[in-house]
Amino acid sequence: MFEDLSGKSALVTGASGGLGLHFATVLARHGVAVTLAARRQSALEAAGKVIAAAGGTAHSLALDVADSASIANALGDRPFDILINNAGISGAGRAADLSEAEWDAVLDTNLKGVFLVAQAVARGMRESGKGGAIVNIASILGHRVAGGVSAYAASKAGVIQLTKALALEWARDGLRVNALCPGYIETDINRDFFATEAGQQLVKRIPQRRLGRPEELDGALLLLASAAGSYITGATIEVDGGHLVSSL
Repeated sequence: MFEDLSGKSALVTGASGGLGLHFATVLARHGVAVTLAARRQSALEAAGKVIAAAGGTAHSLALDVADSASIANALGDRPFDILINNAGISGAGRAADLSEAEWDAVLDTNLKGVFLVAQAVARGMRESGKGGAIVNIASILGHRVAGGVSAYAASKAGVIQLTKALALEWARDGLRVNALCPGYIETDINRDFFATEAGQQLVKRIPQRRLGRPEELDGALLLLASAAGSYITGATIEVDGGHLVSSL
């Protein structure tokens, strides 16, 4: 089903670790030449070795998604077939105590960064005449909220609406723009929290009564990135164990 991915090229932002590195590894496994992008070159080099060890092809670019000059300098005029807009930060903190700088950091990375990178990559996709697939990584917190994540929730809601707006504007250029909205996925970063009593209480609110695994995002990612999803644009796919349909 995903054979068309072989030989394609992809840019994955926030790819120095976590889900970004996982997404890049999945694409590389399907024959995609992946370019890993993040701010820290040393972390990118380590991530590239992970993909190479698995038999994939990976390059790295140090860039700041919230800085248009950094993006332009890093990307130049190189075209990509696929963009996975994954870079993001959490910025947890109660709204009453959130500083302007903290708010700006979250919105600049999570929303402005998604727009700037999508805009830059879309130019190359249009000029190539082959179109392309853009997958913005949003969150179920773009649909519903939780305490202490006002900036994050606002940014991800913005990503969802931005995805729809870009899909509408770029459809005739052959570009598909969709959003993947993960629920609570267990990673090295959050594993300790979910082992606590507070974390376990949160898990109990998920209808499937468990956290997701990174590989459970693979099907949705590959669908949106490949020709299998050729008639899908402006859509959001939630992968959350039923969390969004849980009762209030």
